[in-house]
Amino acid sequence: MKVGELFDVKGHVAFVTGAASGLGLAYAEVMAENGAKTVLADVDTGALEKEVTRLEAAGCDVEGATVDVTDADQLRAALDGAAARHGRLDAVFANAGMSSGPGFSLSPTGGIENIDSDVYRRVIDLNLTSVLRTVQFSARHMKRQRSGSIVVTGSIAGIHAESYVGYPYIATKAAVHNLVRQAATELAPFNVRINAIAPGPFLTNIRGGVMRKDPEVAKHVAETVPMGRIAKTDEIKGLALLLASPAGSFITGAVIPIDGGTTA
Repeated sequence: MKVGELFDVKGHVAFVTGAASGLGLAYAEVMAENGAKTVLADVDTGALEKEVTRLEAAGCDVEGATVDVTDADQLRAALDGAAARHGRLDAVFANAGMSSGPGFSLSPTGGIENIDSDVYRRVIDLNLTSVLRTVQFSARHMKRQRSGSIVVTGSIAGIHAESYVGYPYIATKAAVHNLVRQAATELAPFNVRINAIAPGPFLTNIRGGVMRKDPEVAKHVAETVPMGRIAKTDEIKGLALLLASPAGSFITGAVIPIDGGTTA
């Protein structure tokens, strides 16, 4: 099989949460630019419309859906609607998430005794509960069609300690990794695959884009990476396409770091 066939997603239907910026936008771009009908879902309507317009102008088959993924009814309606309009769901990226503030190595507020209960609940709701629901609502369609790939955005902070990120964040990312493993064993007999991408530091808008705006924070984080730098969002596209395409047909239940060697 030729490379073009292995990674062929032309005509596939993709759905990406948190798609208006950062890693979610990178996932949406690589799917749309390679011929998939791609639904970009995000709570930020303005940013969403801007990116959908840009991708449409580039000849991509895309549409936007304003969705608060922490609202189960909204999320279910968006996924069911995409499946109804296009007849199937081939790739769903459960990506929407948030930071829980700096970790203890960056600020005293990141210490375990200073965990804010309200922040903790918001992070759990977005980073864990909404991911579980995205998997749940997607699986219903994929089991019926007996095919599909779900890709969850985890983190290397869910694999080992990361002192520059907050406790609620690391707890949720560790949890979604095990959610992926559990769901993979259930869904495998239906030819539905689910994997987690575990990024190291990337230049995104998380925590207000602090690594792009604050050179000292960026320097501190880059020093933890063997490759000595923070990744650009485009660098996640190859792994995302692998997991969503026929090239990843025997990969399921995996948590795959993409981190410049940090977890090595």
